[in-house]
Amino acid sequence: MPDDAAIQVTDAAAITLSGGVVKRPARLADGRELIYFDDPDTTLPSERRVDARELDPRPGTADMRRDVLTGEWITVAANRQNRAMLPPAELDPLAPQSETNPSEVPDLYDVAVFENRSPSLGPALARATDDVPAGDDAPQGLGDLAAPGLGRTRTAIGRCEVVCFSPERTGSFGTQSVTRARTVIEAWADRTAALSALPGVQQVFPFENRGEQIGVTLHHPHGQIYSYPYVTPRTQSLLRQIEREGSDLFARIIEFEQAGDRVVLDAEHWIAYVPFAARWPVEVHLVPRRHAADFTELTSEERDELARVYLRVLRGVDRLYDTPTPYIAAWHQAPVAVGRDTVRMHLQLTSPRRAADKLKFLAGSEAAMGAWTAEIPPEAGAERLREAIAQIGEVTA
Repeated sequence: MPDDAAIQVTDAAAITLSGGVVKRPARLADGRELIYFDDPDTTLPSERRVDARELDPRPGTADMRRDVLTGEWITVAANRQNRAMLPPAELDPLAPQSETNPSEVPDLYDVAVFENRSPSLGPALARATDDVPAGDDAPQGLGDLAAPGLGRTRTAIGRCEVVCFSPERTGSFGTQSVTRARTVIEAWADRTAALSALPGVQQVFPFENRGEQIGVTLHHPHGQIYSYPYVTPRTQSLLRQIEREGSDLFARIIEFEQAGDRVVLDAEHWIAYVPFAARWPVEVHLVPRRHAADFTELTSEERDELARVYLRVLRGVDRLYDTPTPYIAAWHQAPVAVGRDTVRMHLQLTSPRRAADKLKFLAGSEAAMGAWTAEIPPEAGAERLREAIAQIGEVTA
């Protein structure tokens, strides 16, 4: 971008969040929301350049169809066929814009969040009433989504956002500093609150895909946030289990794992363990000791400790082998309107890597029937990961 580009973000729009993180709202050239989250010790100026690109109109909101055999909703988003696919480093769409790289972020940043240009869901629609979003064929609440019938369709309202962890072109969450990790956590909390308030959104899901083996299409260190117009199948299953097992299920799981030999990291506010019935070759759950439905309910102290603990877990996973381990880091949060008192937010990190040069592929039994076989005993996986995390030691930078 030229040095004399118009200034879009000023101190007048800035909001100071927990931990000293500063939020600076902006807009991209096609109207999508862009938010800068500045580290508390940032060296960046308060003013940011405007996005001066000429962009095509945004795609229309996708449709979703109900699978009558499972009751699940499937989004059909043809616009995603044209999304960026492993572009060369000099055309990184998540790096700050330059004269030769017309990327998605107009200026330098610490952490940046923006609406996905090729979303699976959304944008969310304008509110028609206090409870129901407007728009052709929009979902009319959870009861409408659960209703039976063949050939049912709805508009796939919601929102998909990209979370850039760093302006650097390589790395992942685990390569960030403690300060930067804390800024991302603050961004997750801020966006969870904002997205949960959008009309029709039922659940908010922050996650990071890492590695081409997982299907990553951009190497830039980043994650995403999906805001669904329904409660996801995994969470619906969890809600049924809580109803069957009891409302204190997560407290009892922590007590059970604490008494076993699968705990890999034990901190004041957080505990990480390989679950008793782990499916994947590498699988670890990270759970707050106190009940919190989502990131918005974490205290500042819990967020501070999470920045250090989460980095130790990720760096331990990477120490298992000589090369970076592919993974999905999935932050499960309670739905917006149900299960808030019983569903505890937690991380489920999984990797298909079962050896240095081998991956676990989901074949007939697992992919078709959901009947899993684990090749690595959870206790053995926990011992390896515990040793790797111990080698990391305390994370201070």
